Amino acid sequence: MAKKNQHIEKAILMDDREIEYVWTDNPPQGGMKHTYFTPDRKFAVQFFNKKEDAESPQMKARLENIVGLYNPTLSEEEGGALGNTRETATYFSNLYCWPAALIKSPQFGVVCPVYPPNFFFGKHAVKNGVNLDLAGKDKKSRWFTSRTSKWLTDDECGNFQTMLRLSISLARAVRRLHTAGLSHSDLSSNNVLIDPRTGTCVVIDIDSLVVPGLFPPEVAGTKGYIAPEVLETMELSFDDPGRKLPCAATDLFALPVLLYEYLLRRHPLDGPKIYSTASTEEDEFLQYGPKATFIENPQDTSNRPDDLQVTIHDLGPHLEKLFLQAFVDGMHDPEKRPTAAQWEKALVKTWDLLQPCRNPNCRGKWFILHDLRRPVCPHCGQRIDARDVMHLRLKKPMRGRRGQWQQVGEINLYDKMPLFHWHFVADVYPDEKMQDRSMQAYISHQGEAWYLVNNALTGMLSPKGNLVPVGQAVWLRDGEMFPSCNEQNALLLEAVKG
Repeated sequence: MAKKNQHIEKAILMDDREIEYVWTDNPPQGGMKHTYFTPDRKFAVQFFNKKEDAESPQMKARLENIVGLYNPTLSEEEGGALGNTRETATYFSNLYCWPAALIKSPQFGVVCPVYPPNFFFGKHAVKNGVNLDLAGKDKKSRWFTSRTSKWLTDDECGNFQTMLRLSISLARAVRRLHTAGLSHSDLSSNNVLIDPRTGTCVVIDIDSLVVPGLFPPEVAGTKGYIAPEVLETMELSFDDPGRKLPCAATDLFALPVLLYEYLLRRHPLDGPKIYSTASTEEDEFLQYGPKATFIENPQDTSNRPDDLQVTIHDLGPHLEKLFLQAFVDGMHDPEKRPTAAQWEKALVKTWDLLQPCRNPNCRGKWFILHDLRRPVCPHCGQRIDARDVMHLRLKKPMRGRRGQWQQVGEINLYDKMPLFHWHFVADVYPDEKMQDRSMQAYISHQGEAWYLVNNALTGMLSPKGNLVPVGQAVWLRDGEMFPSCNEQNALLLEAVKG
């Protein structure tokens, strides 16, 4: 194999700083850009393949706005316009591969951070005996959510808990884009890299974001993630008022497709139904476009596989409701699709319903325990005794109704479960603004007794009104209630057995 020619070149940024990159005669090339790397491989230096793109005033204006005005990874102190603190900006810098700077010479281009190492496959990602070389390749999510996952090691595929964790991160990332007035236009398994081992994700291809009213979409999307209305009107001219283009509403189709794939390891539209025998192209057009049918549609079972084991019902009430809203009510009516913020809140509530599976060979390792009439792990069929289960109901005082409480959440308990600030104080939410993520208490299960151990809470009282200092525990007995702490808006905790 011929050795690549390479040498160090310098690019000049818009603010006249210089950045070195390694020029090679055969750089990685995508649909719009080719890529070089800085000598330390921390940044990618990208130039456009076509001269007209490199010289386009619209392209330059788009990227100037994305790198500056609409950049959630910049704090106000750094010139950002979205009101971010340094902590919030740092938080989002881990969720996006956001362009960091623009290049003016030797031609117009963009500098992006390189994905963290955990988003590349290592040497031992594939099972022994499988002839598949993934080392060094991007961890595009379809590797983990389709049948190809059977070639990957169990460790590489993570478990249900880690997939739920990265689902929360993705919903939060999309919510932040939409709050800023942006949409992705090609949210797909190619443009969201995931690492199921650590439960992390990163959104890429940021430089083609859609800014409504300013910068139209450049691409229609990726097969399987294109909203049905976009696919259905794709043959119309770009200027036709009937043409549906990628926007925030179409992101709200792609987002639940990705979430469904992460949590259930299959595509929500890929069922057995044959839509047309005229051609494969016509069949796929109908399947993903005008006739798209959710495989778990309760009113239309024509596209339902016979071997569905884990379903949206097994994800608990919060997610089941939103998946039906997205893929039944909102399949062909974009205005009915849940927002990214709704997905984020439902996923966070679902996190508190997690329960570890007691089968050491269970691939899911965790499941959502939401129905004590059927306390079974859907991944492996392992049953648990409902008498061994303990919950905490979280209640806050109702405004204007002294002594009356409203339930705002429920937690399924397990041994060594950590609990945080948002579990004890009303109106505290674990989003990017939440700086105190230290463990405030934890659960201890000893024999048949459950205990809440105070790790950092001030003013926790026992059901009998005694102070529970840090390091001491409350015995959780069925039906007993006690205040979590002495902070304003402290929640009332109610222990419920089984």
